[in-house]
Amino acid sequence: MSLPADPFVTAVDAWLRGLQNAICTGAEQFENAARFVSDRWRKPPEARLQGEGDTRVLEGGAVFERAGVARSVVRGPALPPSATASRPELAGRPFQAMGVSVVLHPRNPYVPTTHCNVRMLNVGGDGLPAVRWFGGGFDLTPYYGFEDDARAWHRAARDAVGAALYPRFKRQCDDYFFIRHRDEPRGIGGLFFDDWVEGGDAQAFALTRRVGEAFWAAYAPIVAARKDTPYGDRERHWQRLRRGRYVEFNLVWDRGTLFGLQSGGRTESILMSMPPEVQWAYDAVPEAGTPEAELLAHFLVPRDWLGEAPR
Repeated sequence: MSLPADPFVTAVDAWLRGLQNAICTGAEQFENAARFVSDRWRKPPEARLQGEGDTRVLEGGAVFERAGVARSVVRGPALPPSATASRPELAGRPFQAMGVSVVLHPRNPYVPTTHCNVRMLNVGGDGLPAVRWFGGGFDLTPYYGFEDDARAWHRAARDAVGAALYPRFKRQCDDYFFIRHRDEPRGIGGLFFDDWVEGGDAQAFALTRRVGEAFWAAYAPIVAARKDTPYGDRERHWQRLRRGRYVEFNLVWDRGTLFGLQSGGRTESILMSMPPEVQWAYDAVPEAGTPEAELLAHFLVPRDWLGEAPR
């Protein structure tokens, strides 16, 4: 059973298309020659998950070693387990999921990797009214720590959602992007919200728009400030090691990755978030007093970035 056409869903889809275009345009402005390649896809009729999307990837750029900005709209006959754990009453109902996912892996280790996702899940059918909720957020994964960048990032996050919601969404981001088997954060966080329905559809969509539109405005100044910082083999080696942590989180803990794979999503698009060069070393611990050790001790810890001290 499919979901009926809905003008509200059409409006969300139009906004997601515009957001994808805007982020791609912004990233390309940092590049001399590299451009996004658009991979438009549509599921074949026999697939259990139907839908279409546009996965745009820029590789080998002077600034971005790999950048992915993917938009998708998919429909399925029944929600996968990763989406019904907290809502068992929705199990077995048809769904429609749409969103934009962004992962930017810079070449210069002094520029942080970043991720953004905004999405809507629409559940209906079986003669029951539609149930929909929103989710999203953005987070920052530096390889070398800069206090000014971290504070500016979190100011942008607070301004996007307001002072009342920011502490809640920041805490959810810290909790979500935590590599439990390593007992360490993936980065310095930002915002994360899921299953958001407060205020009704219109207000939940408005909140999601603010988050999506704040993302690039927060990240672009950091890229501009750090992209020409000199670096060498040592910094690249450290970057590759930390990228290994990024891969571990995405493949072991990320619910979006699990949702896509469990629901029969398009594997190539789901895994576009993987960095192009990664390295693992046994029990790699940076030497005390180095910038690498500083990252672990003072940045990859829960902090109130808009205050002064770790919490």
